[in-house]
Amino acid sequence: MATDNSNNGNNTSRRKFIQQITIAGAGLLVAPPQLIFPQTSKTKMMPKNIASKGYAARDKSGHVSLWSFERRAVGDHDILIEIKYCGICHSDIHQMRGHWGEQQYPQVPGHEIAGIVTAAGKKVTRFKVGDKAGVGCMVNSCMECESCKHGEEQHCEKGKTLFTYGYADPTSPSGITQGGYANNIVVTEHFAIKIPGNLDLQLAAPLLCAGITTYSPLMGAKLKKGNKVGVVGIGGLGHMAIKLAVSKGAEVYAFTTSPSKTNDIKGFGAKEVIVVGEPGNLKPWFGKMDYMISTVPYAYDMSNYISCVKPHGYFTQVGQPINGELTINNFNMIFNRVNFNGSLIGGIPETQEVIDYCAEHKIYPQIQIIKAQDINDAWKKVVNKEARYRYVIDAATI
Repeated sequence: MATDNSNNGNNTSRRKFIQQITIAGAGLLVAPPQLIFPQTSKTKMMPKNIASKGYAARDKSGHVSLWSFERRAVGDHDILIEIKYCGICHSDIHQMRGHWGEQQYPQVPGHEIAGIVTAAGKKVTRFKVGDKAGVGCMVNSCMECESCKHGEEQHCEKGKTLFTYGYADPTSPSGITQGGYANNIVVTEHFAIKIPGNLDLQLAAPLLCAGITTYSPLMGAKLKKGNKVGVVGIGGLGHMAIKLAVSKGAEVYAFTTSPSKTNDIKGFGAKEVIVVGEPGNLKPWFGKMDYMISTVPYAYDMSNYISCVKPHGYFTQVGQPINGELTINNFNMIFNRVNFNGSLIGGIPETQEVIDYCAEHKIYPQIQIIKAQDINDAWKKVVNKEARYRYVIDAATI
């Protein structure tokens, strides 16, 4: 009887195959993980810091130059914004030059930031990729105290307000927050502002500081139509104060030391322009204003300006001088009976409010677009009162 060896051959081959698979499987069980999963696959699962570049100051000279650095990885509640425009604020100059205290360098200034969302964390609900978004003067706070809960994050009672540049930040690879003279920024979505579709990004940028810094105290003053409002110092903030006050029905009187700005100021809607030579020349205006706001960023002889307000009215100083020091003649104050106060930007809800208000009513800053390479020159012009009236950096030139 003949024997069929074909099945035996098949069985032998099958046994060898099973043995090889078993040995290979045992090898996988004891192999180091990096041999099982390629390093590239493992890396993709880990959040990466974001490469960035911007213009940073390196010392108290305040001179800025190109610097490559990193932002933190995009977290669950973060968005990544590709910056399109960033306004130049006098605060940038003060802080970079150490006028408000010691600074850590390199430091990228800029807190009037407007751009496009290019990535969003998995728990982000207010933004999606492609949305317009802005970042103003702060990027975090405790979010637990009464001030934070009521939309005044700039006054966090736990002292955890994190301003947009130069503040210690453990999540930042450089150790401090880095601002908007850059090509991108990572921010917690709560501190990002939605920019309406009908508002150009280049016009939105200055509203995130110059706009809110003047809007907040003007709204706090509860102005009525026909109130006489004085604005002292007509620069980036001052010209916005005029436009906003006029939009609320106020009669605006602009006080300036620059005669060359007279026609512009009238174009912003001011009823009258007072060119101030010497503060003593202000006596005809004593007691005439219902409310005054000053944007002057240096120490100045302010008592006579304050006396221009009616008794029991309010004078608000928003310009911040070197070291914050101002001198007021108390003899004047006890006789003029004017209430003096200061104001610090506005909270996130109010910042969103001014952005929406300006978009709806077409209240825009007067701007000059510059290349990043011209920042240092623009700073000189700001200090020399030559800006007309807000320089805005085109981030595409970084």
